[in-house]
Amino acid sequence: MPPAKKRPRSYDPVKIRAAVQAQFGSVRAAVRTLTPEQLTQPTRLGDWTVRELAVHIAAAAVESVSRTIDMEPPAKAELALLDWPSATVDPVLAAANADRTRELAREHQDIDALYDRTEQRLAERLAVTPGERLLATRPGSMTLADYLVTRTIELVVHSDDLNAAVPGLDIPYDRQALAACTRLLADALAVKAPGASTEVRIPPFAVVQCVEGPRHTRGTPPNVVETDPMTWIRLATGRTEWRKALADAQVSASGERADLGGLLPLMG
Repeated sequence: MPPAKKRPRSYDPVKIRAAVQAQFGSVRAAVRTLTPEQLTQPTRLGDWTVRELAVHIAAAAVESVSRTIDMEPPAKAELALLDWPSATVDPVLAAANADRTRELAREHQDIDALYDRTEQRLAERLAVTPGERLLATRPGSMTLADYLVTRTIELVVHSDDLNAAVPGLDIPYDRQALAACTRLLADALAVKAPGASTEVRIPPFAVVQCVEGPRHTRGTPPNVVETDPMTWIRLATGRTEWRKALADAQVSASGERADLGGLLPLMG
């Protein structure tokens, strides 16, 4: 008999809304401190500069919430929350995203004004829009409540990208945003590799079972992977390679089915 389908994790919509706004507020505060020289520095995202990354966070990742709320709602939801990470792994979508980011960077010369406007529009739209409202997002139509969970990934991951590009920037991570980001990516792994032979532990936020094989029922699982939230997020999004994380002792993996290298990254 096949294993029962995993029940989607639920997220508190009030906490998620607050987390998205809090993490964007932290990014906004940090971006305001960047010098013209720092804005021209490279990032680990191909040929994107710090300035292009900063514009992308506001004008694309966060403004997309307000922009899609302002659009006519689609007739039905096409994308479940757990399907969103894999839906982003699309070369055509990635290329369009990169082109759009460069276009936005040329369009928005005043970054402070961009962040102020984005923050205000987000607050106004979230104050009056219910979570069940459908949005026509690029990967597929989904509810506002689900889309906001995906924004925690965008914001946490790109906060980390900025921190990596600008030594000493130290954008903090909102705990709820970090938790939601960690949990959604962990659940996405379980969807990609269904099974119960391997336990992946990301304390204090997530534990999932995945990978086909003998099902573990009691005691210590024979196949265990454990890491911290930020290392997991970097692995899941391709910022860190599995072998390097193992070599640097950022991940512990025991058991013949504990090698997740072939399953990562989960999204680009």
